[in-house]
Amino acid sequence: MRVLLAEDEHALGEWLSKALARSGTQVDWVDDGQLAERALDDTDYDALILDLGLPGLTGRQLLQRLRARDRRLPVLILTARDSLAERVQALNQGADDFLAKPFALEELEARLMALVRRARGADNPRLACGPLQYDTVSRQFSLSEAPLHLSPREHAVLRALIQRTGEPMSKAQIIARVFSDEDDVLPDVIEVLVHRLRKRLEGTGLAIVTYRGLGYALEMAA
Repeated sequence: MRVLLAEDEHALGEWLSKALARSGTQVDWVDDGQLAERALDDTDYDALILDLGLPGLTGRQLLQRLRARDRRLPVLILTARDSLAERVQALNQGADDFLAKPFALEELEARLMALVRRARGADNPRLACGPLQYDTVSRQFSLSEAPLHLSPREHAVLRALIQRTGEPMSKAQIIARVFSDEDDVLPDVIEVLVHRLRKRLEGTGLAIVTYRGLGYALEMAA
């Protein structure tokens, strides 16, 4: 999962970026509303974590512009303004959820994952494709109810694919969601990881299908 964090409090932005990365979330952090708008135009994100008090372009203005263009990206508001009026106004303007500072990391992660699941049409804490399930709470895969043991990179690639079941993902999209900016990853690495996953899924009724020019998609085998 790749998210954009728009937060101008640098200590919080640095801490939250690192904390979410440890949980397997790819985070791009910006501290200005105009930079956030540019990043949203340039990159395909799964969600936006948005502070209302941004410089350049406020979080509220950015949210209004997103919704005016019918961008349906899940938006989780982070703010120190914890009044009922603020919460109601933000939700009415198109926010999907609201979390007041200070907050617990576990709650933010749970709310963020719930927003992404709902955006993908799945409210259940388990993502599934046939006999394959991914528990977003324990962050574990199971296959036909038995634990599926994967290497960290295999796990990350399969998680990216199951989050978008049936939707082709290019190598570049997978790299953006699986690896940090510090990792120097060649597209061939994704080919190797997909090959390994295909071996693990043989005989299960599942397939990682290659769509020429589009990428890979996790599907039930034809």
